[in-house]
Amino acid sequence: MGENLVKHITHDEIMNMEKQERVHFANSIGGFKSLGLIGTQNSKNQTNLAIVDSILHIGSNPPLFGMVFRPGVVARHTLENILETGFYTINHINEKIHKQAHQTSARYDRDCSEFDETGLTPEFKNNFFAPFVKESNVKLALEFKEKVTLSINNTVLIIGEVIDVYFPENCLQKDGFLDIEKAESITCSGLDSYHKTTQISRLSYAKSDKIITSLI
Repeated sequence: MGENLVKHITHDEIMNMEKQERVHFANSIGGFKSLGLIGTQNSKNQTNLAIVDSILHIGSNPPLFGMVFRPGVVARHTLENILETGFYTINHINEKIHKQAHQTSARYDRDCSEFDETGLTPEFKNNFFAPFVKESNVKLALEFKEKVTLSINNTVLIIGEVIDVYFPENCLQKDGFLDIEKAESITCSGLDSYHKTTQISRLSYAKSDKIITSLI
């Protein structure tokens, strides 16, 4: 990066930032994030689609993923639908649909479907209750398992178990690794910056008595 000067910002300085500046700063310092479009519908079959950038792997046996929702100052249709029906989808975002995906973060009325508002296509597979995004290349169907409210700031952690996964066949490697870069999945930083990725390495399992080797 060259001889850049190092800037130091303290906790007090963060807390004294103007609200939107603090939001952007705090959301970007954690690095690149996993994001996806969360597809749901309620018991009246009203579909909903929302971008979420807090997807995290919880476990592999069984396959569990979590995502965080902010306190309910405004209506959280996605969270409400998950708690009401117990089913939702996670759809990877690619470059072709990233602007439409970003638009789903806008506040629409309950009777408006983000699918309709953004031109994305709801897709139902194998009788799963929640809609997938047809334009997405990697799609996960999940069943709601647990809700955890974090007392530190009242955010809600939703944990779901993976029921089905759909992806391009040529992206799956022999050892089970799914090459999401080949599937054209993108990532994000902050609240509004989207990025393509370039793989620099894939390394062997780290052990104290073995030298790391490259797998590619």
